[in-house]
Amino acid sequence: MSGAAVDISSAPSPHSTTNRVLRLAWGVVQATAFRWSPRPAHRWRAMLLRAFGARVSPRARVYPTARVWGPWNLEMGEFATLGDRVDCYCVDVVRIGAHTTVSQYSYLCGATHDHTLRDIPLRPMPIVIGSQAWVAADVFVAPGITIGDGCVVGARSSVFRDLPEWTVCIGSPATPIKKRELQDQPQGAPR
Repeated sequence: MSGAAVDISSAPSPHSTTNRVLRLAWGVVQATAFRWSPRPAHRWRAMLLRAFGARVSPRARVYPTARVWGPWNLEMGEFATLGDRVDCYCVDVVRIGAHTTVSQYSYLCGATHDHTLRDIPLRPMPIVIGSQAWVAADVFVAPGITIGDGCVVGARSSVFRDLPEWTVCIGSPATPIKKRELQDQPQGAPR
């Protein structure tokens, strides 16, 4: 221990006044028009996100209980999905590719703090999730992570390093266990 004390009492906010006002306005919209919208009203919620600067396909699916911190940093391709109670802390860009699902209760954490400095400043870091991927239920994705196209991250996994494309990854930390191979029929299904 160096004897130096952590002191966040005078640390300035890393966010501009404009950012804070926009987050306040978005918070009101998210708590009302977004959250109270009918479950199948995906186009309505995509439109609300775009009104706050998100680059979200009209055909993306964002469920009403999903939480988005700063929509202006969110990018979602066609049929990309943020499931129920997903927390998307997009202090930096969070990009979700087409036909990718982020399942319920997952947490996409787009920032960390520099614990080596006395005032512990915020460090925004992007998250990129490729196309045709599946982030299963209750997965934590750390700041600065890239999850490759077609990757499956198993339920309750924690992602602390980049994951390769077209693999199945599980655990904490998530590690690849096998290649993901798509089939036209379920195994053992009658033909």
